[in-house]
Amino acid sequence: MKLKPEPSSAAAHARFDVANRLFFRLYQSSNLMHKNGTRAVSEFGSTTQQWAVLGALARPRVRKDGMSVKDLIAFLMVSRQNLAAVLDRLEARGWIEKVKDASDGRARRSRLTEQGTVIWDNMLVAIGEFYETALSGFSDEEQFLLYRLLDRLKDGLGALTTGDDDLAAQPED
Repeated sequence: MKLKPEPSSAAAHARFDVANRLFFRLYQSSNLMHKNGTRAVSEFGSTTQQWAVLGALARPRVRKDGMSVKDLIAFLMVSRQNLAAVLDRLEARGWIEKVKDASDGRARRSRLTEQGTVIWDNMLVAIGEFYETALSGFSDEEQFLLYRLLDRLKDGLGALTTGDDDLAAQPED
């Protein structure tokens, strides 16, 4: 069993304080992103979770064939339970469809419907305005730096994931 080391110096206390403030700021930013992002796409009756799924399925390399649930879980870093509910709502609205996998007829893939593609293309205007406003205080260089730093943080957090986590890839239905 690994014990939590006791901070023994002012420098250790300062590092902890900065880390604590950083993670709290990320928590606040995440909450604001969810709240204001949902408001940005509310005219479509959508949420940030639906936005993320539609965006994942709209990417050029997966648009035609769609994605398996397993691949969506890994890409979006969400649980199967949360994703299933979002997929069901999107399918009920006619924005996505579940189709047989061409290489494995037992597997299903989710992809945008024609209606989903039109909705996504229209949502991009509201999403672009949201991005523009949210990032207006950053130069292009600062935005890229922030992206790179958050990507490194994501990797560091990913290294903490264990095989039994809820977000771990699970077999397909």
